[in-house]
Amino acid sequence: MYSVTDPASGQLVEEVANSTEEEVRVAIGRVYDAYPDWRRRSVPERAAIVARAAEGFEERADELAQIMTLEMGKRINEGRGEVGIVVDIFRYYAEHGPALLADEPIDIKGGNAVITKGPIGALLGIMPWNFPCYQVARFVAPNLVLGNTILLKHASICPRSARAIEEILHAAGVPEDVYVNTFASSRQIPGILADARIAGVSLTGSEQAGISVAAEAGKNLKKTVLELGGSDPLVILDTDDMDETVNSTATARMRNCGQSCNAPKRMIVLADIYDEYVDRLTKRVAEYYVPGDPSDPSTKLPPLASTAAADEVAAQVSKAIEQGATLRAGGRRITPGAYLEATVLTDVTPEMDAYYEEIFGPVVIVFKASDEDDAVRLANDTPFGLGASVWGTDADRNRRVANQIDAGMVYLNRAGGSQADLPFGGIKRSGLGRELGPAGIEEFMNKKSIRL
Repeated sequence: MYSVTDPASGQLVEEVANSTEEEVRVAIGRVYDAYPDWRRRSVPERAAIVARAAEGFEERADELAQIMTLEMGKRINEGRGEVGIVVDIFRYYAEHGPALLADEPIDIKGGNAVITKGPIGALLGIMPWNFPCYQVARFVAPNLVLGNTILLKHASICPRSARAIEEILHAAGVPEDVYVNTFASSRQIPGILADARIAGVSLTGSEQAGISVAAEAGKNLKKTVLELGGSDPLVILDTDDMDETVNSTATARMRNCGQSCNAPKRMIVLADIYDEYVDRLTKRVAEYYVPGDPSDPSTKLPPLASTAAADEVAAQVSKAIEQGATLRAGGRRITPGAYLEATVLTDVTPEMDAYYEEIFGPVVIVFKASDEDDAVRLANDTPFGLGASVWGTDADRNRRVANQIDAGMVYLNRAGGSQADLPFGGIKRSGLGRELGPAGIEEFMNKKSIRL
């Protein structure tokens, strides 16, 4: 079942029954049948509806933030910030969609041609719990403007977010059959992907979920976009303000209680400033020891999304220590609720599980690099390739290091993030495809060549 369990208290709030097989078949039929009419509407008309959706999200920002706090423990101010990004995404595609979808004339040998940019059909979106509104927005906004229709399966702990998003879109003028929420179970996903009426699938989630969905999609020749896990390196080459560097990097890691795919999870620090950085980081992270109510803006340590998530991260920390890592700060599981003290680990080596796996919680691993080349080696010694960041006072050096890092995104002197007009996505086991920016509207696009 879908359910809402308050991660701060562990109390069950609501249960929602899964969609039946018949309900899922009907939902697929609705989005499939709605596609011809939706694609025939003009791009400006679809963009205007998406613009109204932005207003709807803005008007219900406080409500949405409260829902996220209850469902997955997000700090209330971070929830409001998430809705702000959602509004930006819908407005970006409403404003820039018409230009991004304009015909593209090309010169060819012996004549002329044009590339038209249109939709491909009904899409399935499989969304995660860590950013219940933002993850949906970056998939939905561009595809509504493009002309695709959407069947949306949200995370099983986010039924209230799922319903609220559907309400906002329909109130803005998205026809009820163009965007359909389903409470399908994970076991029903293969059947949905096998249905010829579904043209593609976008998943944001774990590496294992991506493998499963990619296998089913490939078997059924469905276009796929996958945004999966990450173990992003944050490389510190030097600094002229250690306090600011520590504050910025610690804050970036602890945002969303560490439950961000593109959070900096591995701090790689050059040897000459390593000891000072670790010492100050350890003291800074101690501010995240005291659990609090995520609905209170003063809270620094909210719960993780569930007790199962907190137990899993605590187990990863314990195993790292058993295998020889040094615990510098935190690491204590706090009950009741899904709390874990912010944690700092050092001396993690390739023989330990924590060296290669993603730790999805408030845990920082710090590595010492002997020089610039060693820092690049450490940054790339991971199966993931989502994001990265490089910090230093020399712009040319920062850029040189950034160019050598294997990742879909690299930020200089800031720790990742997301914005509507900048493509988002990774390489290696972090996924396939891009979302946001100009690239985000092209993934489920039919770029049709017309010979004139």
